[in-house]
Amino acid sequence: MCIAVFVWQNHPIYPLLLLFNRDEFKSRPTKPLAWWEGGKILGGRDGLAGGTWLACTRDGKVAFITNVREVEKLAQAKSRGDLAVRFLEGKKSAMEFAEEVAEEAGQYNGFNLILADLCSKAMVYVTNRPKEDKSFVTEVSPGIHVLSNAKLDSPWPKVQRLGDSFKELLHERGGDNDLPMKEMVEKLMMNTIKDDEESLLPHVYPPELEYHLSSIFVEKAPQLGHYGTRSTSALCVKTSGEVTYYERYLENELWKEGTVTYHMDMDRGEEEK
Repeated sequence: MCIAVFVWQNHPIYPLLLLFNRDEFKSRPTKPLAWWEGGKILGGRDGLAGGTWLACTRDGKVAFITNVREVEKLAQAKSRGDLAVRFLEGKKSAMEFAEEVAEEAGQYNGFNLILADLCSKAMVYVTNRPKEDKSFVTEVSPGIHVLSNAKLDSPWPKVQRLGDSFKELLHERGGDNDLPMKEMVEKLMMNTIKDDEESLLPHVYPPELEYHLSSIFVEKAPQLGHYGTRSTSALCVKTSGEVTYYERYLENELWKEGTVTYHMDMDRGEEEK
């Protein structure tokens, strides 16, 4: 199902700081964090459809996506993970691409897509749910946000838990200190607290399934089979342009980790102004 928490343009050191849990079937082919062929895109990759859940580029673009929790699904839907790839590979601005996606929204099952451009300081949220709501595209305001499997900042209990914990950690560390990524991942994204009260659940799936999905880190979901949190990512972008991408991921039933650091090319944003 996936969940992400991030601070956008509201921290003295990090214009973007993002933590992301990817929930998926354990059998789905997946490539861990790495530079893709061509050296432009950095991220994990879906080995089945070729898309991504979170990736970034050398020239300051970032994209991440979550599914919308829903029962009815299109049988021949296009790959949602490919939306992020198209933005990262293309030349359109975040808003231009979001408006393009909104025009073809009916070809996809429910999604929440965040598109960011660090150079132009633009971040856009695009979704295709609910279907009757035609306001699919929204600019993301500076601040702390949480994205799960409903609209951005929907008040699901696990969304509120993660948002509150993230705010508390940022306050404890202060604004002038580097933040320890691994500690953040362990403290915030490994939380397995579930919602025992049925009234707190979203009531989209049966309650016995939603109970297992109600934690930030999904240990298991027996009703779905071999399913749960497969990776946790931390993406940190400093005002200097230094980018650090950390991933903790499950491979062959073993937890592994990897980190890639690079310097973002900020010249493109200046040229476009």
